[in-house]
Amino acid sequence: MKTKLTIRIDSEILEQAKKYASDQKISLSKLIENYLDILSNSKTVDSDDIQISPLVKSLMGAAGSLPEDYNYRKEYRAYLGKKY
Repeated sequence: MKTKLTIRIDSEILEQAKKYASDQKISLSKLIENYLDILSNSKTVDSDDIQISPLVKSLMGAAGSLPEDYNYRKEYRAYLGKKY
């Protein structure tokens, strides 16, 4: 079942995303759906095998500015260790 979603996004990023989707010959909705599917199934997908395009990195906001060698799993484990 398909559901309609309304989001607010920077107009420049939206135009970049539309161009990217057009270049890939898919709809913007399908592009976003595929990305969210990958995110929600990240437990079963080896994230080291996924290549993220510059456009998607720009859509990620602050996460796109992390160093290439940033190990989020290690940081998350450290966070949980402090929390518990």
